[in-house]
Amino acid sequence: MERLVWETAEELDQKLAQRVRNIRKRRSISQEKLAAMSGVSHGSIKRFETTGQISLISLTKIAMALDIADELRSLFLQVPYRNIQEVLNETK
Repeated sequence: MERLVWETAEELDQKLAQRVRNIRKRRSISQEKLAAMSGVSHGSIKRFETTGQISLISLTKIAMALDIADELRSLFLQVPYRNIQEVLNETK
């Protein structure tokens, strides 16, 4: 059975960028200040917030600077099983 895809990868990227932007603004941090805090160039931060495009290492640096790295970590800590075969495969 094929899974339905409700969002494209680009749409998910945009939502992630919007979430990071909202956190940055809520904390009254300018893009320039976030660049200095994270070691990611101002241009990369601006591009990320505009297009959603960024390298994984830059995203990790931004998350660490905003003290939200636990959210990234949690993506991979408790990945749900899709079916019983995945459970069986993990025990091998």
